[in-house]
Amino acid sequence: MAEGPGSTALTILFSPHATSVDNEAGLASGHADVPLSALGRRQAAELGHHYASMNVDAVACSDLRRAHDTALIAFAGRPLPIRPDRRLREFDYGDRTRWPRTELDLAAHLTRQFPNGESVAMAVQRVGAFLRDAIVEHAGQTLVVVGHVATRYGIEFWSGQATLEEIAATPWEWRDVPIWRYALGPEIDRAGEVIGRARRPDPA
Repeated sequence: MAEGPGSTALTILFSPHATSVDNEAGLASGHADVPLSALGRRQAAELGHHYASMNVDAVACSDLRRAHDTALIAFAGRPLPIRPDRRLREFDYGDRTRWPRTELDLAAHLTRQFPNGESVAMAVQRVGAFLRDAIVEHAGQTLVVVGHVATRYGIEFWSGQATLEEIAATPWEWRDVPIWRYALGPEIDRAGEVIGRARRPDPA
């Protein structure tokens, strides 16, 4: 999506939460509300240094404390609203919450729910609901979103980056500066079905 003067596009800067105690243990937290580790708190402060020179209008984050605390630490001292939203949570793994991450297969749960949990598509839909609200509230602005794997899957999908199948099949990209940039506009409402939607052409 092209951006320019007077654009109503929403610019999203996405960052994953910093390292949690479950990350260090190799566990998939899901909706379990686990804290950041000591390393994670240092990483959150470093993330704030990366954002220090960027123009940001607001910050949204998952309401799980590993994401909320990452946002609070990273943007401490900046007069920015920080708004937790449960729609930005990680996948709900249900009975498999806090299982070893290597034993979870997201690609096998695109439409099939985890036992007593949700599917990948269900998580992407709730992230999409957040994004539709954000486009209206923050049109033409830059919004930082601090979240999880599910959060990024949703943003990637609704920004037209790829199909859900492609996103789930792509290994997580680790970055020295963990910030991803996206632009979204009102056409998100016409994005179509989550599963099986053809990839949109890349912008010229």
